[in-house]
Amino acid sequence: MLHGWWNGPPTRAPKPRTPPRKMAEIVNLRRARKAKDRAEKEKTAEANRVLHGTPKHLRKLSDAQKDKAEQRLAGHRLEKSRSVGESRSDEDDK
Repeated sequence: MLHGWWNGPPTRAPKPRTPPRKMAEIVNLRRARKAKDRAEKEKTAEANRVLHGTPKHLRKLSDAQKDKAEQRLAGHRLEKSRSVGESRSDEDDK
């Protein structure tokens, strides 16, 4: 092919095409704020369900089991607990 003023300058090899850039996802700030608020409220609600959602009979059962375990542990102690005013020297005098 002849290159001259009638054909224009010689052309270079085309650059390889880069893939088109992906655009960032458009975020509606109002929706994002509301979703964040809903998530926080759900977390608070879950904590309240655990705290206040136990039926009365299950709470009483749990308390009774704790008391029984404490009594059993106290019954197996080798040394009886002393009151505040007693000391070890009081026991030695007896």
